[in-house]
Amino acid sequence: MTEVHIEVNNLTMAYDDFVIQQGLNFKIHKGDIFIVMGGNGCGKSTLLRHLLGLKVPATGDIYYQDINLWKITEAERKVIMRSNGVMYQSGALWSSLTLAENIALPLKEYTDLSDHEINGLAYLKLALVGLVGFEEYYPAEISGGMKKRAGLARALALDPEILFFDEPSAGLDPLSAKLLDDLILRIQESLGTTIVVVTHDLPSLFAIGTDGIFLDTISKTMIAQGAPNELLKHCSQPVVQQFLSRGMNE
Repeated sequence: MTEVHIEVNNLTMAYDDFVIQQGLNFKIHKGDIFIVMGGNGCGKSTLLRHLLGLKVPATGDIYYQDINLWKITEAERKVIMRSNGVMYQSGALWSSLTLAENIALPLKEYTDLSDHEINGLAYLKLALVGLVGFEEYYPAEISGGMKKRAGLARALALDPEILFFDEPSAGLDPLSAKLLDDLILRIQESLGTTIVVVTHDLPSLFAIGTDGIFLDTISKTMIAQGAPNELLKHCSQPVVQQFLSRGMNE
């Protein structure tokens, strides 16, 4: 059986007294492309912040393998978090740095590698996402899809065990979104990375998702778990069916 990478036990997420989601229980296995689904305002991005160790649970526990994320010291938690990579919606690139310099930044901060080694790795990561020849370009000089790929290269800079994506296809045309999906699949296949994706984009979640959960806005809890394609076929929850089949009859 595949090893559990992240386990969430009875998690409640809240801002002060306002509960976002409660009673969340699920496991993310090594090598999964795990999709967090749900309508606007259901708490997808808030869950991502909890999984990244950026927000303390109101109640419940989050385990990285057998380590409870909030029962260890801050220094120990930072070590675990450093083994993650994050790709944000905007790409979150520094506009004043070239693409190679953007990728080099975390390598300079968190490794003892020489400048020569860092530059080589920056070029390698950009090659991995199909940006050979664009190393010395600035973010303003490339397209939106290329910015996303550059953001992914930076997320891969420290060879993360887990990659987190926040709405990776947001703002992309369908062709660019499909190319990004294909890239995510290739990275998972070649590196074996566990991938967690927050998205509401149907073509993307059906194309890449091997497992996932659906967060319901009304009941404020997860009401389904499984691969998106399987949920579409077998889930009896009307709100899940509505979400996954929207636009199919247009």
